[in-house]
Amino acid sequence: MERNQLQRQVALKRSSLFEQQFLDPQQFVQLEDLEDDANPNFVEEIVTLFYKDSARLFQKIEQTMQSRPIDFGKLDDYMHQFKGSSSSIGAIKVKNECSQFKEFCLAGNAEGCFWAFQRVKQEHHTLRIQLESYFQLRKQAGLVRHV
Repeated sequence: MERNQLQRQVALKRSSLFEQQFLDPQQFVQLEDLEDDANPNFVEEIVTLFYKDSARLFQKIEQTMQSRPIDFGKLDDYMHQFKGSSSSIGAIKVKNECSQFKEFCLAGNAEGCFWAFQRVKQEHHTLRIQLESYFQLRKQAGLVRHV
């Protein structure tokens, strides 16, 4: 495929991530602004770190939800960490689901926490697929260096 066409696809994909509110344009653009010749893959590296950290936090949340009695304070702390990480990359839908989870924690609602956590994981997974597609397009268009 022609490079200009690929670059247009990258721009369209990026716009769709913003329009569909997967990503906060202001936050994501700030990350993109940190890319330069010395670190051309900065955003992808940050997102990769986000997903590695997410796996660790998800495991802690799942373990805490399985313990009895459920420590809602600990759950809230873990979700607070995850919400902060989500905000740092501009993950709007994920962050919003984190807020719902935190509300159920404050209410001491175990069933609500369970269902909210399922939605957090679903939005997290959906975003991952969208971002992987975006980063792959960027590589194909020659907008980043292959690692």
